[in-house]
Amino acid sequence: MKKIVAVVFCVACAGAGGPSHAQMLAKEPLDRIVAVAEEEVILQSELDHAVANVLGQYRNNPQQLPPRDVLERQVLQSLIMVRLQVQRAQGTGIRVSDADLDQALQQVAANNKMTVAQLRASLQHDGLDYDDFRKTLRDQILVQRLQQRVVQGQANVSDSEIDILLASNSLKEGQVHLQHILIAVPEGADAQQIQAAREKADSVKKQLDGGMDFTAAAIRYSGAADALQGGDLGWRHYDEVPEAFANLVEGMQSGQVSQVLRGPSGFHIVKLVDKRSDSKQVVTEYHARHILIKVNDVVGSEEAQKEISDLRHRILDGKEDFAALAKRYSQDPGNAASGGDMGWFPIDQYGSRVANQLMGLKDDELSQPFQTDVGWHILQRLGTRQQDMTEAMKREHARDVIRNRKAEEEYDNFLRELHSESYTCAVAAKDVTPDLPLCGDNSRDSSGKSAAP
Repeated sequence: MKKIVAVVFCVACAGAGGPSHAQMLAKEPLDRIVAVAEEEVILQSELDHAVANVLGQYRNNPQQLPPRDVLERQVLQSLIMVRLQVQRAQGTGIRVSDADLDQALQQVAANNKMTVAQLRASLQHDGLDYDDFRKTLRDQILVQRLQQRVVQGQANVSDSEIDILLASNSLKEGQVHLQHILIAVPEGADAQQIQAAREKADSVKKQLDGGMDFTAAAIRYSGAADALQGGDLGWRHYDEVPEAFANLVEGMQSGQVSQVLRGPSGFHIVKLVDKRSDSKQVVTEYHARHILIKVNDVVGSEEAQKEISDLRHRILDGKEDFAALAKRYSQDPGNAASGGDMGWFPIDQYGSRVANQLMGLKDDELSQPFQTDVGWHILQRLGTRQQDMTEAMKREHARDVIRNRKAEEEYDNFLRELHSESYTCAVAAKDVTPDLPLCGDNSRDSSGKSAAP
């Protein structure tokens, strides 16, 4: 069950779409408002539920969590940021249909090697409400689609950009596993706010130097979206590391923690967990040809299966040539004219059903008829070869590096702007942070800056 929660962790901590003020009035009197995020409120029950999820995630390592009050502030920040993103997504017309949600639930279940019914039973066994889980997953999809929309203009990478990056010889070999802590600086911060953030970052670094666990420090102090995951950035190629500390990381040793670094969004502390080298990219390619009879409104599945079976028998009887029959009967416009020749391709290029057939055949052997989502096929495996794809993969990696850099920078800027222009506040003084003022405090706006008189 821990595995299931982890699948939607970022939204489990962020909650489903919050209640309106009218909905809030219908809640039990014992529930109370803890924060406001634009037009919605966050209730104590939501915060308690999200905190419980985090505690469950760290059940085996509770020492990595900060005191309860600090953890609650971190979780509350996550709740607010996801709530703001969900509101923006809905406000810009992004929707998640019931069919989309059902498909996502099936994927979550499959990732956990369960059926949806088993997933539901497992959630109930662990005391988690299935409807809440659906709402949480819906919000996660909304946030993902918002991110895609925001960065889609940055996703285009030209061949000339790739050529320039490769020609510069700056594309570094190898991968690194990183953690980071961000002490955020508000949008448009003044000198006093910047100095306060710097002093906090220096204090955190001093604690790390004194032996504090990095994961625990990230959970306790980091203002990044991944704080509750210990600031874990996972494995990345060197060139996918944020440019603010890319050069520094290259010279670090495994386990080493960086000095405090100034970046566009604030002050960073980075830990190099481990590093590894890239291996030569050699893949097995297959050469095959096939004949396709499509299933459509005119030709049903049984009729298409019979026709493809007849063609197979004509080939096996030695009476007719595969290529000649493909040219005459195959309904694949991409290769019918070439006798059904599919060329050389990696095993997964045409999906799992074709891949399964290829792996079960010897060279020159003809498959049994099999069905895909477009119709019925017969396939002949013609050969295999080992192909060095290192250069092709290097070029594709360069494309990903450029695309990811653009997208990451674009969405980070978007989140900072979203937070700075949105009204957010905490009801209790204990939850106040530089980024979350006290509700009713007219001396500060939602970004923590002094409000106009």
